[in-house]
Amino acid sequence: MSSSGFSWKLEDHPKLPKGKTVAVVVLDGWGEANPDKYNCIHVAETPTMDSLKKGAPEKWRLVRAHGTAVGLPTEDDMGNSEVGHNALGAGRIYAQGAKLVDFALASGKIYEGEGFKYIKECFDKGTLHLIGLLSDGGVHSRLDQLQLLLKGASENGAKRIRVHVLTDGRDVLDGTSVGFVETLENDLSKLREKGVDAQIASGGGRMYVTMDRYENDWGVVKRGWDAQVLGGAPHKFQTAVEAVKKLREDPNANDQYLPPFVIVDESGKPVGPILDGDAVVTFNFRADRMVMIAKALEYEDFDKFDRVRVPKIHYAGMLQYDGELKLPKHYLVDPPEIERTSGEYLVHNGIRTFACSETVKFGHVTFFWNGNRSGYFDASMEEYVEIPSDAGITFNVQPKMKALEIAEKARDAILSRKFDQVRVNLPNGDMVGHTGDIEATVVACKAADEAVKMILDAIEQVGGIYVVTADHGNAEDMVKRNKSGQPALDKNGNIQVLTSHTLQPVPIAIGGPGLMHGVQFRSDAPDGGLANVAATVMNLHGFIAPSDYEPTLIEVVDN
Repeated sequence: MSSSGFSWKLEDHPKLPKGKTVAVVVLDGWGEANPDKYNCIHVAETPTMDSLKKGAPEKWRLVRAHGTAVGLPTEDDMGNSEVGHNALGAGRIYAQGAKLVDFALASGKIYEGEGFKYIKECFDKGTLHLIGLLSDGGVHSRLDQLQLLLKGASENGAKRIRVHVLTDGRDVLDGTSVGFVETLENDLSKLREKGVDAQIASGGGRMYVTMDRYENDWGVVKRGWDAQVLGGAPHKFQTAVEAVKKLREDPNANDQYLPPFVIVDESGKPVGPILDGDAVVTFNFRADRMVMIAKALEYEDFDKFDRVRVPKIHYAGMLQYDGELKLPKHYLVDPPEIERTSGEYLVHNGIRTFACSETVKFGHVTFFWNGNRSGYFDASMEEYVEIPSDAGITFNVQPKMKALEIAEKARDAILSRKFDQVRVNLPNGDMVGHTGDIEATVVACKAADEAVKMILDAIEQVGGIYVVTADHGNAEDMVKRNKSGQPALDKNGNIQVLTSHTLQPVPIAIGGPGLMHGVQFRSDAPDGGLANVAATVMNLHGFIAPSDYEPTLIEVVDN
């Protein structure tokens, strides 16, 4: 028994044997939607996934991967890789990012916490800077949360506020940046009427300014630092609305990649560089694209680029972005406390585990899978392998990414017979889908399917079991749709490409020579979601999941 009163020892499943190698394959951004030319999974050659779908009907089904099924506030909230892998690994549904922030804002709890008290110490003499994605996409941030934070901060003593906006075009339609900036400017105008000196200070596109992730390109963060902290950028404007409209006149302009700009006064002086004595909040709730800027803002020992000037500030994240690094030290909203994940249980019960992906999704099969926890539970029982992602290019340039390399590592791990569980993430459908390049996404899906085949072939050789699923949708629908479900067109009659995740369910398939006869998906769990997968995988290892886990998706039918 642990000190908390529960035992790590799992109960053996009475009908399912132990000892079979189980491969858990997560196809990132691989949902299920109606077949048409904008469904890249349908268009692509995917014979392996097709065979799983067309095989035994009791071995393939759909599960929910968005909204309340993964801890998000409403069914209009698209899933994402972080909450998806949290649910896959934890086996329970935890209130996540946006939902945590919504509660903290609605209850006022956010203003009572240590994080807000820390930044409030600067309100009397300094400026409050808010840095984040200006969007209502709900994946990294939400405009309404920024609006509430502006209101609450001003009511709690902030006298001077500067907002550093990052335009989206990825989780929302390209071109919507203008409307978001106009809305924010209107809110700031109302604050000024109440005596608060509130302005937009700088901006830029999310994929070009500030929001890099996994240390792929520190130049992205530097461009943000130069604009936000130093007040320097190649483009200077007197209003943010003018900035975004003017920069979008370039025929190749895209909200995701707008160059950095700063707002200057009539004398050409930047209106809001970050200075000694200021408070800074990064208001995104999603972690992955905030970790790098958090390091630049917080770390004294920093060598990724020349910061030129490092202001003495009070910095807080909306959430803590890395629990292992304790980064940042201060944050406005406490994270969900995810404990007793399936990975930890299985390691404690002798399941030797191998996990692999490439850099952009490596954290998802390790950190997020393990409940926002870095490192091994037991280094003697686990091996995690990260394959470096392509750097310096957009993912549609090399749409196959590292799918086959990931599959080769998984194959070798399976054939070595050193591991009981081998889990991977194949990022192609998501990362290439985000570029909006439909042809490249078709290539990406084909590559992911080939990778699945390599892993399943290895499972066949060792007499093992496979579980193939996904974390959310993306590549299955690459066009914005009108209310009748038809492709939406812009004013020139062209289709509006969808670069965001979707609200579609995702597949899960089980099989392999080690799957005992009579094991099938239950028919009495129609609303199953990603959190149900953990108990399912535990069953396939020969164990019964803890009683507070979401129910398993499988049953054993005696013939």
